[in-house]
Amino acid sequence: MLILPSRRQVLAGLGGAGALAASTGVYAFEIEPLHRLVVTRYAPALPNWTPGLSLRVAVLADFHVGEPYMPLDRIAEIVDTTNGLNPDLILMLGDYPGGPSVVRRRVPLSDFAGVVRRLKAPLGVHAILGNHDWWDDRVAQRTRSGPCEAQRALEAVGIPVMENDALRLTKDGLPFWVAGLGDQEPFVLWGDHRGRDDLPGTLAKVTDEAPILLMVHEPDIFLRVPDRVALTLAGHTHGGQIRIFGYSPVIPSKRGNDFAYGHIVKDGRHMIVSGGFGVSRVPIRFGVPPEIVLLELGAPPARVAARG
Repeated sequence: MLILPSRRQVLAGLGGAGALAASTGVYAFEIEPLHRLVVTRYAPALPNWTPGLSLRVAVLADFHVGEPYMPLDRIAEIVDTTNGLNPDLILMLGDYPGGPSVVRRRVPLSDFAGVVRRLKAPLGVHAILGNHDWWDDRVAQRTRSGPCEAQRALEAVGIPVMENDALRLTKDGLPFWVAGLGDQEPFVLWGDHRGRDDLPGTLAKVTDEAPILLMVHEPDIFLRVPDRVALTLAGHTHGGQIRIFGYSPVIPSKRGNDFAYGHIVKDGRHMIVSGGFGVSRVPIRFGVPPEIVLLELGAPPARVAARG
């Protein structure tokens, strides 16, 4: 016999569904983007990594500074948490200003730089630029040239910005390279699809066989990265900002969910895409909380577990 729910049961069910939707909205618009901060750890076994080279790297991406979603005290929290991880090296992957669709009050990039200048690592803090660093600079858009405001602000506080450049560093006497690529779509808002990236020219500056960490903003270029590069590090996607059961409905990548987030291995090459910190276009994060990526490269699993 079919038993139909009573009017009270129907109303209770609708009320419960409404409460769930409301609580999910509060979480996605308020709690996750504004109040959560996680450390996501990776210890990839990279091909051709130098034996004995143990490197701890903090990766910071997509700040999108601006109120209310990324005020200066939130930046300070990220800085303090990063420093507390005791990284050997800190890499910043671009997109420092917030866009107009999510920012109610702009925060000057000079103020942002004044906070991130407190980042500390023995092997330094190194940065690249992202598309929003160009898109949000009217002068750079008009002249199609730099340096843009974000680069000037970072370099004024001693954080070098790499554009198609490579730097040789050593840890415990063992060398490795940090390379930084120019942005791939700096002027696309004007219909100009020329990038500032020069992958062959960047890698040509590497003069020995030491492993390379390659910083890029947009992950799509990974298809062109040779296996000479030990690890590519990218941001830009924010993990889709909404991620449910490992799937993101909207990804700013031609590869969609293939390059959305996390540790990606293709033809023996490795890339890690950070979910970053901020929001863009819509002020929401659900299932992909703001994150500091922490890499333990060349470290035995026991050490990673002990530090976790």
